[in-house]
Amino acid sequence: MQPRRCEPGRCGGALTALSALLLLADNGRALAQSTGISRELPPIQVDGEALVRKKPLASRRTRKPSPAGHRILVYPAATQASDARSADSGAMSGAGMASEITVSREEINARPISRPGEVLEAVPGLIVTQHSGEGKANQYFLRGYNLDHGTDLAIVVDGVPVNMRTHAHGQGYADLNWLIPETVAAMDVRKGPYFADEGDFASVGSVHIGLIDRTWRLAQVSAGSFGYRRLLGMDSAKLGDGSLLVAGEVGTYNGPWDNSDNVRKLNGLVRYSQGTATDGVSITGMAYVNKWNSTDQVPQRAITSGLLDRYGSEDPSDGGNADRFALSGRIAQTDDTGSWKANAYVVKSQLDLFNNFTYFLDDPLLGDQFHQHDKRLMAGANVSRTLNGSFAGLPMQITLGLQSRYDAIDLALTNTFQRGFRANIRSDKVGEGSVGIYAENTVRWTDWLRTTVGWRGDYYAADVTSLFNAANSGCADAALGSPKFRMVLGPFNQTEFFLGAGYGMHSNDARGATTTEDPADPATRLTPSPLLVRTRGAEIGVRSRIVPGLDTSLSLFILDQDSEILFAGDAGDTSATRASRRYGFEWSNHYRPWSWIDIDADLAMTHARFRGYDSEQAQAYASLAGYPEAQIGNAPGNYIPNAPAMVASAGVTVGEKTGWFGTLRWRYLASSPLTEDNAFRSSATSIFNGRLGYRIDNGWRLQLDVLNLFNAKANQITYAYGSLLKTDTLYNLCTSGAAPAAVCRNGVMDYVLHPAEPLTFRVTVAGTF
Repeated sequence: MQPRRCEPGRCGGALTALSALLLLADNGRALAQSTGISRELPPIQVDGEALVRKKPLASRRTRKPSPAGHRILVYPAATQASDARSADSGAMSGAGMASEITVSREEINARPISRPGEVLEAVPGLIVTQHSGEGKANQYFLRGYNLDHGTDLAIVVDGVPVNMRTHAHGQGYADLNWLIPETVAAMDVRKGPYFADEGDFASVGSVHIGLIDRTWRLAQVSAGSFGYRRLLGMDSAKLGDGSLLVAGEVGTYNGPWDNSDNVRKLNGLVRYSQGTATDGVSITGMAYVNKWNSTDQVPQRAITSGLLDRYGSEDPSDGGNADRFALSGRIAQTDDTGSWKANAYVVKSQLDLFNNFTYFLDDPLLGDQFHQHDKRLMAGANVSRTLNGSFAGLPMQITLGLQSRYDAIDLALTNTFQRGFRANIRSDKVGEGSVGIYAENTVRWTDWLRTTVGWRGDYYAADVTSLFNAANSGCADAALGSPKFRMVLGPFNQTEFFLGAGYGMHSNDARGATTTEDPADPATRLTPSPLLVRTRGAEIGVRSRIVPGLDTSLSLFILDQDSEILFAGDAGDTSATRASRRYGFEWSNHYRPWSWIDIDADLAMTHARFRGYDSEQAQAYASLAGYPEAQIGNAPGNYIPNAPAMVASAGVTVGEKTGWFGTLRWRYLASSPLTEDNAFRSSATSIFNGRLGYRIDNGWRLQLDVLNLFNAKANQITYAYGSLLKTDTLYNLCTSGAAPAAVCRNGVMDYVLHPAEPLTFRVTVAGTF
């Protein structure tokens, strides 16, 4: 649906109404959707008697927490009481799709990781990487998508959305550098647009991260290669009828780069919780600040010619700083007719990012560095009510919910030189609000059949004030309705079958919905993009535990999008492109033959293509004729850049609660097309990480993590686009005016890469008291 546009300032009434909806949680009657609250369906009451359901297959990776009184701890999260799960992170029971799982905190913390966002690699088929410094949001790959910094993968921590809409660096920007991995209790994972309570950015999948409530006192020191240092402290204490948890970390890291990252990170969390997942409350405060330099992707020709070392930087002044302060609260209760839950949050964040992706393409003298500024106040509230009843004598459950969010955003894009201001490109103030309502009805028709029918409605309104070009100011709104359906057959002999289908959506940058003139060239007219984009998907799957100790699942999926969002290297931003289709399968396996060994292996394969013909790209290709260094890779085609055809991972973890323990993990990202015509393809990436350690029964632990165990000369990420270096022949032709303008605007097409860090060692000493 195309957004409705109106004059600047006319959206005020709608946005005020949206803001008022954030207060709905105060009535305490209906509760918001929350990430970690258990999705287990309580017994359904029929004529005053509880009907006992046939027990569904256990979620793949859910394990019982260790008893609260157990002094031998593997990780702080293990101190959670087994009879009272976190008020914010209950495990799912009775998954609605084969690909829906809960990942336990034990598995998360058993993984060697180089950065906080990599905890998401516990999600089958998900690859997390980085193309810049250690303060910038990660790159995510899932189901044949290069999700850039988070578009179409909804990430939620403790009920607070991580994805930022209308962000200075890209739509859906999801920075997890403020996450303390040791405070994660569990991750609830869903894939596909089949769940009514999942909204913006969740078409490919969603990851809901719950936090622990209690822990033993923990002191942890880590040190490693390339200046890696980290101090972590955690403790909790009984306070009234609840628990007070405090955690904090300080970290530094230089990296292998010729230009040191010089990361300086400070992070803290305070959390009060009381009760359980279904009857409890929590209040959480977070604070995070970070400053860093960054080595962005560099052109391959600069490395092969000797101009740059493999770990060198074309612009050593790239980098940034970020901060985030958040306060959130959640509550849940059960009663005679069902349950309700609610949460509310407020987040204040700021990002200043300096990048130079095209080097000397736009400015042959001072270079193309630009500064992206994003400062926002985000507030939201969610409420939902679940009612248990019956339909024609059959157990039935109805869930109704409302979700609301408002972002007040200050945005700026400027040209810079060594982080010094040169010129304004655009500056905007954006107010963007949304309301989502949803309903789901689940009926258990027989012991082996249950269905869920749902519907979701989303309304978005945005008011954009362009400070430098009034023609790009305005307001827009849009609404979409999305039906959902899921069906589960079984269990039959420890096996369940799943079917899901539904519509979803993602939002576009609000500035794109009001912009009519190119900020860099007001004479160039632009067509506004839709504010909301439709997605459609379907999936069939099977999950089985026929083999003792083995949990295996297979899912076949298809997902269509009316518009793809892709990274644009020459602009340093994302842009909306053609419609697309992806289909493929995911095969996930988790095997635990004995208590001291865990084995997992996942394989995902996807066929991804654009739909339709790109006539504009054909015209661009023709304009570059006669200059093959610029024309190659620009032919029209239907390949989707950076869409991986295959992702695989495997790992084995051994050890008991005391004594020796170890982990060996492998992850593989297959070769991917980098341009629409498939002229450029990335190299496959295969990396092993390992861990070896020893636990003493007094609570002390010593471990060695080895990252990139075999020192693979792989790339974290590779792109292909046009740029200019001063050593390029085309650079001289352009500066002298000998080359056509279209060729000089495009530059030299080349692989542009960010290498993976080499063999890296990190030693950790930790004690619990």
